[in-house]
Amino acid sequence: MTQQAKIDPYGSDARAEAGAKAGAEAEAAPVVHRPHGLTAAEVAERVARGEVNDVPVRSSRSTADIVRANVFTRFNAIIGVLWVIMLFVAPIQDSLFGFVIIANTGIGIIQELRAKKTLDGLAVIGEAKPTVRRDGVSAGISTSEIVLGDLIELGPGDKVVVDGEVAEADSLEVDESLLTGEADPVVKKPGDRMMSGSFVVAGGGAFTATKVGREAYAAQLAEEASRFTLVHSELRSGISTILKYVTWMMVPTALGLVISQLVVKDNDFKNSIARTVGGIVPMIPEGLVLLTSVAFAIGVIRLGRKQCLVQELPAIEGLARVDVVCLDKTGTLTEGGMDVTGLHLLNGADEAYVRKVLGALGESDPRPNASLQAIVDAYPDSVDWRCTESLPFSSARKYSGAAFSEGDGENSSWLLGAPDVLLPAGDPSLAEADRLNEQGLRVLLLARTERELDAPDVAKDARATALVVLEQRLRPDAADTLAYFAEQNVAAKVISGDNAVSVGAVAGKLGLPGAERTVDARTLPADRDAMAEVLDEGAVFGRVTPQQKRDMVAALQSRGHTVAMTGDGVNDVLALKDADIGVSMGSGSEATRAVAQIVLLNNSFSTLPSVVAEGRRVIGNITRVATLFLTKTVYSVLLAILVVVSQVEYPFLPRHLTLLSTLTIGVPAFFLALAPNKERARPHFVRRVMRYAIPAGVIAAAATFATYLLARHHYTGPGALEAETSAATLTLFLVSMWVLAIIARPYTWWRIALVAAMGGAFLLVLMVPWLQDFFALKLVGVTLPWTAVAIAAAGAAVLEFAWRWVGRRFPA
Repeated sequence: MTQQAKIDPYGSDARAEAGAKAGAEAEAAPVVHRPHGLTAAEVAERVARGEVNDVPVRSSRSTADIVRANVFTRFNAIIGVLWVIMLFVAPIQDSLFGFVIIANTGIGIIQELRAKKTLDGLAVIGEAKPTVRRDGVSAGISTSEIVLGDLIELGPGDKVVVDGEVAEADSLEVDESLLTGEADPVVKKPGDRMMSGSFVVAGGGAFTATKVGREAYAAQLAEEASRFTLVHSELRSGISTILKYVTWMMVPTALGLVISQLVVKDNDFKNSIARTVGGIVPMIPEGLVLLTSVAFAIGVIRLGRKQCLVQELPAIEGLARVDVVCLDKTGTLTEGGMDVTGLHLLNGADEAYVRKVLGALGESDPRPNASLQAIVDAYPDSVDWRCTESLPFSSARKYSGAAFSEGDGENSSWLLGAPDVLLPAGDPSLAEADRLNEQGLRVLLLARTERELDAPDVAKDARATALVVLEQRLRPDAADTLAYFAEQNVAAKVISGDNAVSVGAVAGKLGLPGAERTVDARTLPADRDAMAEVLDEGAVFGRVTPQQKRDMVAALQSRGHTVAMTGDGVNDVLALKDADIGVSMGSGSEATRAVAQIVLLNNSFSTLPSVVAEGRRVIGNITRVATLFLTKTVYSVLLAILVVVSQVEYPFLPRHLTLLSTLTIGVPAFFLALAPNKERARPHFVRRVMRYAIPAGVIAAAATFATYLLARHHYTGPGALEAETSAATLTLFLVSMWVLAIIARPYTWWRIALVAAMGGAFLLVLMVPWLQDFFALKLVGVTLPWTAVAIAAAGAAVLEFAWRWVGRRFPA
């Protein structure tokens, strides 16, 4: 969710105006509650009137947007104009750079369209299916099929997908923090307003849709917030910064070159134009933007094959920068389901009676969570008990409850939840609960209370009746995933609402480093700095409230950590929203899927390393190849300046630099950008790229111009300029190849083969007569070609020294 999606719809003048408007609409057309929902005829009538929730499919730009973004760029416009000029004044081989741009742009469009297809398909799979009541029958339908006046049912974790008015409420509590910033849940009663973008944290109910489609406030924000995007990342913004400075350098340099070649030198007009264009074109690192887009798009496709939906593309990059990952235990380290493995009676309770109580409690909640579902499966309900009042489970409370009218006329009220929350410290029953927790078991306390369920102190003086022991199913892939994070120096923090000892035991079984150091979150300091210190030292935290999860993420971020948060429950939403990267399980609540940037549709925690690896591959490789592109920009600008100052012809035609760019940058960069790369992403992209590109470009320009000046004194007569150009081209190629050889490290067989193939291709051009003619490259004599090689060798030696000195002097 982007920052834009956190705007307060109730804020300032807009809030007052919207409220007044809503009030006026309500008075003019009061909402009518139909307990059975709309009829099929009414639905058809509303569809015909266009009163449908026609929010566009999220997560991808339109085809037209993709084509426009790839074609209509600043540099494509510059190169397009130069290409048209060259088509009129020079042979076709001097216009090859234009065909390369067309091919590159086409590749970019095709790859992004493939990514769009992947994203759209995954978005449909992961789309929420709200439950709508029509003709008295409840069924899940697509969000886009909701019509005005529909009766939409709600339960814990459900997202409110359209604006409406509460029609039914059973202890309904709604979190509106994503809209208002207010973290406390709001109790909703019939007639209250429901805002799209909020979600249910406890209880249940139903509401009538009063605004659908683009009229719903949060729908407008969600449409913008979850689009497929290539922006708002350090990588993209860094490249934009570089391109801005390149443009500033390019404009005056290009103007000087134009004047120098057309006015100062008395050359053939068409030849002067060709050499001027040859000096301008290589200044533009046009392939860098394209390659970044392609690398991201291929990343989306690769992750899509693993059932991973990337809702915001920069999340791939963001997760690669993560150095702390906060894991929710339930649903992440453990599977959602549980099994009741024991019932420990307390204070002389009767087992048959306790079983009947547990069965009634299970029946009292129409939407049981995983713990209660295990109890429902283990203890079938007794039909002669009637629930008179219920208290739904809340992550903040850590317990649920219900009051019953028993079959014999007796009334009783019961609580089911965390023993250490319901019982006072020192209670004998806690020792038994702790013993079970140490085995990694989940323990719930059944307690009888004499107080009203809605009383603030309902748990006070509650009588412990039984401990219900649940066994959680560990995810088979969790241990390997935790081991991966440990190897990658990513600190894993288990943050759970369960008992700290129990969570620590589960983490210990999975081999989490530091699992023995458990912390009860109720003892955490409120001060952010103090909390951050405890978080840095600890690895397992239990009894964490939803608000504390959010505070813990903020505390870690205050220490400079890049934090990822995983979760699937409604209690994880606030932390997911505030984390640098939010990761949700596909089976998680609608609310968690809505705020997460990454959704693991296969519910497999083991997919996370793939996302991290994909991000590292993209960032690490783009950083590598950016150095290639920007080295070319630096030496092109410097060569143009040297030519202007020296008042000589520009040494190269466009065909020469097209050949050099293809062999030393274009083809190698494509392979290097898609290669595996496990290096953790580091910040300061611009600085890290330019610290190598500037010295490499300076050395390449100096060596090339030195060869060119020597050649001008060596060759005379007809064909001298072509011989001078060939010698300078040889030097520039060899130095550029050395830059490529450095970038390709560490060597593998295919990297060596790639560099060798590029060298072989250039040698082929120099040896085959028709290629010599086509590219106007022919080495004349022996002395100067070998001088060019010697200068290139000296340049390579200086380059190697400079590369190592920069690495020590300006560490990343």
